[in-house]
Amino acid sequence: MPASSHHVPAKRAPRAPKQAPPRVAPDTGSLQDVRNAAHDCRACPLWANATQTVFGDGPDHAPVMLVGEQPGDQEDRQGHPFVGPAGQLLDRALAEAGIARDDIYVTNAVKHFKWEPRGKRRLHKKPGDAEIAACHQWLERELELVAPLLVVAMGATAARALLGKATPVEANRGRVMPYLAEMQLLVTVHPSYLLRVPDDARAQAYARFVQDLRLAAAFAKPKR
Repeated sequence: MPASSHHVPAKRAPRAPKQAPPRVAPDTGSLQDVRNAAHDCRACPLWANATQTVFGDGPDHAPVMLVGEQPGDQEDRQGHPFVGPAGQLLDRALAEAGIARDDIYVTNAVKHFKWEPRGKRRLHKKPGDAEIAACHQWLERELELVAPLLVVAMGATAARALLGKATPVEANRGRVMPYLAEMQLLVTVHPSYLLRVPDDARAQAYARFVQDLRLAAAFAKPKR
């Protein structure tokens, strides 16, 4: 497997708010048991305005785990991660990189949709540190149970959740780095970023995203 001599600071949990979030994720059980428990999570206020918890999808022991920020409008309605416009772009980029989405595990740092009303629309609102910290218990259990060979942090919120501190994406993307135990880490942009890039720069930005994902392709064959 590819590796690099570059070093990322050891992972630590996100900085806790003044009042630590309640521990509700079970410390034992299968991935499905944890998924079922997450359905009723009330560790932060985001559940009140969300349709449902959006837990990760994919094989229980996938070799690669992609971590995004949070579910969007369509994900909140359908109950699955990356099924909206950003998910469709991600699917296309994964295919071009030689990765079958069915072979990998896809999740988010925060499991409820944080939004604000704009007319009849629900617009994405970036989760704060307290919400990232409250939801970290679910991401932590996913990492433990799936035990991927490579974790891909897509965007600054995912990198923040995985590394426990603000981590610049551009300064760290494009290389595979040591992470936890036998896991490696790859940092790249979130696919929703590509939807906001000006038209004249979008093709180049998309090609670079695919190039990042090609680094993950070497890890992406199903574990035996």
